[in-house]
Amino acid sequence: MKKFLCFLFVILIVYACATESQLEKEIGNIPVEIEIKRFDKEFSEASPSDLPKLKREYPYLFPEQFPDSVWVAKMNDTLQIELFDEISKQYPDFESDTSEIRSLFQHIKYYFENFEAPKVVTVISDVDYKNRVIYADTLLLLGLDNYLGKEHRFYGGIQQYIKNDFEKEQIEVDIAKTIATSKIRSPRNRTFLAQMVYYGKLYYITQLFIPFRESNQIIGYTEEEYNWAKANENYIWRYFIERELLFSTDRKLSERFIDPAPFSKFYLELDNESPGRLGRFIGWEIVRSYMENNEVSLQQMLNTSAEEIFNNSKYKPEK
Repeated sequence: MKKFLCFLFVILIVYACATESQLEKEIGNIPVEIEIKRFDKEFSEASPSDLPKLKREYPYLFPEQFPDSVWVAKMNDTLQIELFDEISKQYPDFESDTSEIRSLFQHIKYYFENFEAPKVVTVISDVDYKNRVIYADTLLLLGLDNYLGKEHRFYGGIQQYIKNDFEKEQIEVDIAKTIATSKIRSPRNRTFLAQMVYYGKLYYITQLFIPFRESNQIIGYTEEEYNWAKANENYIWRYFIERELLFSTDRKLSERFIDPAPFSKFYLELDNESPGRLGRFIGWEIVRSYMENNEVSLQQMLNTSAEEIFNNSKYKPEK
């Protein structure tokens, strides 16, 4: 009997891999037109006489209330020049990134057939890491100066838990997450559960968009942080349940377990060992469990309330 179960398990794995491979092949055949414009490069190599041409091609990057003297000063600004020099070292071309962004857009179009790939314009954002990616239907702005590597000297004054994401591999994650945000409704109420499930939905579809990225990259954890969360999942869940936090509307719960932070706040000795945003992690696990245990489409899940998802998820972390 034991041998039979092992054999059956192997067959199921092989079947799942074959099915996934076929799906990826189907997605890879979806036609997607991709256009990436290196505005950061064009602007850094431009002279004042090139301004009229740049303004015609990128009017959305030149607000009318600013005179040309502002842009000329920016062209000659030593920090801007240094920023571009560092970007050009890391991103002399964008060919490998174009391939992965195309794959990302193909995946989005598979799950949302009305999606049209936006024009991607790379910019220098003065390390505005809170707005690394800006998406508006037909246009996507990407601040390349936010992806020079977490140990880059430009990020010296930024906390480590924030700059851990400043790696090249995070570009597709941030693009996927930003577009995924536009597909999800904001939480319908202020409960802790609603916030958790909102981020669970976000990470679930983000991973569908970029299956070539690891789970820890999706949520923005290091491998060690993600492994800690998985190893302590049962404990985290019991803590939430025993203190009846799920349906609480206490705003401090967001600060403790949802908002970006160096660690989560259980108010226990283990706090410093934990990664931040563990409420988001649990929300993701709940949504995963819901999708595994219910025959519903992606669209149905996205339109389902947090409470209904939780009630039908059969979520029960392993001890």
